[in-house]
Amino acid sequence: MANITRERTGYLLRTLFELLRANPEGLKAAEALAALENTVTLTDYEAGEYPAGGRRFEKIVRFSTVDAVKAGWMLKSSGIWSVTEEGCKALQQFPQPGDFYREAVRLYQQWRKGQPVAEVPDAVDELVIEHEASITLETAEETAREQIHAHLAAMPPYEFQELVGSLLTAMGYHVAWIAPPGKDGGVDVLAFNDPLGTRPPRIKVQVKRNANSPRIDVMGMRSFMAVLGEGDVGLFVALSGFTKDAELEARTSHRRITLIDADQLIGLWTRHHAQLDDTARRRLPLKPVWFLAAED
Repeated sequence: MANITRERTGYLLRTLFELLRANPEGLKAAEALAALENTVTLTDYEAGEYPAGGRRFEKIVRFSTVDAVKAGWMLKSSGIWSVTEEGCKALQQFPQPGDFYREAVRLYQQWRKGQPVAEVPDAVDELVIEHEASITLETAEETAREQIHAHLAAMPPYEFQELVGSLLTAMGYHVAWIAPPGKDGGVDVLAFNDPLGTRPPRIKVQVKRNANSPRIDVMGMRSFMAVLGEGDVGLFVALSGFTKDAELEARTSHRRITLIDADQLIGLWTRHHAQLDDTARRRLPLKPVWFLAAED
């Protein structure tokens, strides 16, 4: 990371944290990086590219976030970046950018020394290699996730309903009905625990495919709850995800409701991939790729 000081790195990291703090539900990595770039003025060095390709700005920021994550200041979950309570405290405790970044590095090194596997690297170059391995895996996962999300979002609505029905079948449920085109009364898929539907509960599924829509809010959640009868279990599948208030509404309701966003859907799809039929696999064709994982 030549040509960039710890003060400058700390400034970029602190500014990123301030942006994330203003978005408590987190931001997608690409959105966070774009917001940061729009907030700061890049130097010529940061705006340039490495000889092997890739913008320096993005790598510098990602490099610094590795320390922040291990410091417990930042979370990266399914491509979403957010600041923890400890991270917010660090913003207050270390107002100077250089001090802020130095403390993140110190906490990273403290974490590293506590790892039982392998020797603790003494050379800075070895730490750089570790960070770069982590960044490579992180960006590969983000790219794959975005491509899968885009594929699902572009899928015709009724084909997406069929995909959800296929997943339920692979999970061992018996899909009795999938809504045809037209009004569905708030239920897109109906499933049971047995082929005849004699064993409760009855599972009512609502499917929202449009990933570019706002997250499902409390009103959307209550609208779905209204179609659930006594003994029904609700399954709400929404690529856009759910607001925290909507999640709270589902958790505290006397109705039994499970919420599934895009990443949870993909996780279930990969977990039950062996049980999917060929038609289902063609709807969402996935292939595993193995990376040498960085230590957690």
